[in-house]
Amino acid sequence: MVDLACKYDVLVIGGGNAALCAAISARRAGASVLVLEGAPKFYRGGNTRHTRNMRCAHDAATEILTGPYTEEEFWEDLLRVTGGQTDEELARHMIAESKDILGWIVEQGVRWQPSLGGTLSLGRTNSFFLGGGRAMLNALYLTAERLGVEILYDAEVLDLEIADGMFLSAALKQGNGNATITASTLVAAAGGFEANIEWLKQYWGEAADNFLIRGTPYNRGSILKMLLAKGVQEVGDPTQCHAVAIDARAPKFDGGIITRHDSVVFGIVVNKHAQRFYDEGEDIWPKRYAIWGRLVAAQPDQIAYIIFDASSRNSFMPTLFPPIEAGSIAGLATKLELDPAALEKTTADFNAAVRPGTFDHTILDDCRTEGLTPPKTHWARRIETSPYYAYPVRPGITFTYLGTRVNKQARMLMKDGKPAANMFAAGEIMAGNVLGKGYAAGMGMTIGSVFGRIAGGEAAKNARN
Repeated sequence: MVDLACKYDVLVIGGGNAALCAAISARRAGASVLVLEGAPKFYRGGNTRHTRNMRCAHDAATEILTGPYTEEEFWEDLLRVTGGQTDEELARHMIAESKDILGWIVEQGVRWQPSLGGTLSLGRTNSFFLGGGRAMLNALYLTAERLGVEILYDAEVLDLEIADGMFLSAALKQGNGNATITASTLVAAAGGFEANIEWLKQYWGEAADNFLIRGTPYNRGSILKMLLAKGVQEVGDPTQCHAVAIDARAPKFDGGIITRHDSVVFGIVVNKHAQRFYDEGEDIWPKRYAIWGRLVAAQPDQIAYIIFDASSRNSFMPTLFPPIEAGSIAGLATKLELDPAALEKTTADFNAAVRPGTFDHTILDDCRTEGLTPPKTHWARRIETSPYYAYPVRPGITFTYLGTRVNKQARMLMKDGKPAANMFAAGEIMAGNVLGKGYAAGMGMTIGSVFGRIAGGEAAKNARN
């Protein structure tokens, strides 16, 4: 039983990768640690439950990575996807620290497996968790518990008492009553506000009603809102988020990775008017998959359709839902409730614009269109082999980028620019420092692990002082 009357050295709010890395780091530094997870035990872990891999810099190939991925290349990839909207000092610090995380995370019981294939193309840059995110998470919880970290589930924090940048206590809903928890330091690792549809609607309007939430329904941003209201400096654009195209038939919450579609580069994507609206072959998929949620969100009724033919049917990772199939483009349009003539014209125009080339989805190949707007700059092949297939997709929100500003020690900064006395942050709740916009596969887990470890260590040090 957790003793709520006890004053802990470190209070961690959150229950995913960042929170557990912080808790383990603090505990290994000798601190007493309490973790408050707002979800029931079965649903613990936030979005970590649905992850697969982590992007870390490394100087040489390993048993599970095919080659080096230098700090500078990682930085260039981050710069490209964010368009320069990142805190360079923090980002470079994270990238440098990520080298150690590859080994440190194994020391906490996590195991790696060889890279998955297909359009992911991540064998050199990203390490995959054996058993996926839930196995990774279970390993971290097991280690934390063995070390003596105390964990409370269904722990809804109602309020934070903060005075002049110093955390004093947290008010907790506990059963039918409330409790007050005191601690010398606070680590906030409670995610973003992606599951709070009303908050999303403040920035997206009624379109947010059509968003699907890939992860937990518990990430409602309540801790973030409290911190910002109590003087912590915010960072990030509230409209920016990690958002991918997921199957429109997925549940409203918690559909996870098995509803994501990696088939975009093999076909064309059209909106409800059967019109293409973006270059499906702009760049290697792991650097572009997280733009498609926002692209679909900007389309009428927030719906789109990935169209491909029999030649591509087995070229990508299968998903939970089977594709919709028909013997002709017109027949496919009818099943999708699109205008058959419009979809036939869009497909015919695309086919006519395709130029011959050597198809290779692992590189920026020379298969492209000519004289077509928007173009398809790579992997363009005619859609002409029956049967024809389609996936309906909607925006799938993973996590939001509005967050708390931090420094290299993961210490929160207050609105006056001064560091908080004893408050630290890790994971999605501070990801906007690094991700001003855009995303590349595995970066969320890197941010969580690196800043989680830093936050835990710094919080333990702060508590001792």
